[in-house]
This record gives sequence, structure tokens and C-alpha cells, in this order.
Amino acid sequence: MPIQAIEPQRLYRQISNQLRELIIGGEFPVGSRLPSERDLSVQLGVSRPSLREALIALEVEGYIEVRMGSGIYVCEPPAQPAEGFDLSGEEGPLELIQARALLEGEVAATAAKLGKKRHFDAIREAIDQMEADALAGIKPLDADRLFHVRIAEATGNSVLVGVVRRMFDLRLGPLFDQLHSHFETADVWAQAIAEHREVLEALRAKDPERARAAMRHHMDVAYRRLSSSLTRTPRKAAAARAVRTRKAV
Repeated sequence: MPIQAIEPQRLYRQISNQLRELIIGGEFPVGSRLPSERDLSVQLGVSRPSLREALIALEVEGYIEVRMGSGIYVCEPPAQPAEGFDLSGEEGPLELIQARALLEGEVAATAAKLGKKRHFDAIREAIDQMEADALAGIKPLDADRLFHVRIAEATGNSVLVGVVRRMFDLRLGPLFDQLHSHFETADVWAQAIAEHREVLEALRAKDPERARAAMRHHMDVAYRRLSSSLTRTPRKAAAARAVRTRKAV
């Protein structure tokens, strides 16, 4: 069964469907290693981010296994999906980050203009809770969510609060959780907390442009991290990101 090019506008589900059919059809035998992400994206005619989301979907479904520092291997296809297991409604993690960067950048800028000291104090409390959770070895997702929601609350717009809540909760789905698991470390959370404090400093300074830039930077760092090689060791991935950053500067 030959690989067929996929039109760029199609979403990650169409990519994962084709790869799943190739696996089930024996094009990629059980135990074999898939071509590199770069080669697959060229063969399929899709972007690396879209392919990344498709691979994560297949990993969640049990068709492939990502082995850090080695490659992506084909697993024995599951006999049947787990009851109630359906990814068809899941948003792509990388697309979600891009959408959040656009929305929450503007939310932060508005919060800088309209927010009061009590709002900024509440945002600081959320960051402090994130730090306390991380130091205790607890994944600080609840406090992270609270941070973003409280910035939205500082705008005084209940619709924005609801949208930010909804978008963050999409981040709690199985695709994002699986993708994040490949990159999540104590250092990553420490970096995220530092980025949050930069946003807060801009808010307290009542500087909308700086707040927008700080929030978008925070999202951009997350996007670049989750877009790096799935199989590269964390140290090598960090070194590669540092090189790209130096080239960009």
C-alpha cells in the first residue's frame, strides 16, 4: 500500500488515519522503526507539526511507541479500542498553543491596562502555588490554570474568562498530555514559572505591549519545545534549541 500525499489543509486525524491503515496493512511491520519525522512529513506532504500531532494520536491509541534516543517503533495493533476511547474530538496540541498565544497575548495586554492591584496580587498567589507544587514534586497544572484564568479575570470580561478556561482545559486532553510527557521535566516547569513571573512584572508595570510580548514568548517557548524531535534525548534537544535561538538573535 503506497503512501499517498495529504493535502496541507487536512488535520492530524487524516494523517493518523492513513498511517494507521499502513500499519494495519503491514506496510510498517510490528517491531519495525518508522521513517524519521522529517522523511515522513516529506512523503506525506504535510508539515512537521501536523505529523507530530498524528504520531502522538497513534501513540495514545497504542499503534506506535516513542523511544527516546532511538526512534518510533510499530506496536502490535490493539485488538479493539478501549471502551469510550475516542480522539475524534480532540484538538491538535500544537494548534491549541498557537491559538492560545493569539488570544492570551491580547488578554494579557488588556489585563495590563485594566487590572487592579488585587488582580495582580491574586496572579502572584497562583505563581507562588505553582512554585510550591513543583518543589513538592506535584505537577502544578491546577495553579497554572489559575494563573491564566486570573489574568483573564483582570480584564473584567466574563466571556474572556470562560474562553481562557475552556482553552486551558483542552490542554488537559490525552493528546496534549501524551505529547507533554515526552518533554516534561522539573527544569521545564521552573522555566515556565520564570516566564509567568515575567508576565506578572509586565502587568504590574501597566505595560500592555510588554505583557502581550511576555505571554506570547511563554507560548512560543512551549511550542518550540513540543515541536522538537520526539526521539532526541532531552540534553541534545535543549542544545539544538539553544543553537536555533542564537541563530535567531
